[in-house]
Amino acid sequence: MTERALPHDPYITAVCDALTAAGLKLTDQCWTGDGETRGTYCYLDAVITLDPSGTLGLDAEDVLGAKAEWPHGLLLIWEWHTGIEADQGEPARGPQWLFAELKGDGSNEYPTDLPIEGYASPAAVLEAARKVIGQEIGAGHFHNSGQPTWDGGTIGDSWDQADTVNAACEAWGNAEGEE
Repeated sequence: MTERALPHDPYITAVCDALTAAGLKLTDQCWTGDGETRGTYCYLDAVITLDPSGTLGLDAEDVLGAKAEWPHGLLLIWEWHTGIEADQGEPARGPQWLFAELKGDGSNEYPTDLPIEGYASPAAVLEAARKVIGQEIGAGHFHNSGQPTWDGGTIGDSWDQADTVNAACEAWGNAEGEE
């Protein structure tokens, strides 16, 4: 996580702990932060990089030989937007989960909405991640605004501490809007 505490750190830590306990391999490329939208307002984010194929760090020949479904990794992305720039095409206020396949050059495919609550329980994030890895949930693309190929509705429930993390994120967002 970051060097300074952010309001969503406890939530993302709980999600990472659940993924790890279930045997999904996280890489050292996981973090929380606050980034900028269009250079004006910040938002909270987190990136969890998974290695579901066990191929990260292998050379290209070994990766091709493994015929891995996720040869370069899978990103789980959590974002909390202030909504201040929603009228300019930025997301509305609140949290959302996305996923994207990593490419060999370090970039990623177009992020796709993950069909879970913004403050989904760690178990729900785990279940959704497994469905993505197993390709039950397919990736969206630019032309369909990142909507997944999935007709199973919202997966799981909200985290039992969602109200606490939401209050902390709202306080952060209110302070960001005053700057």
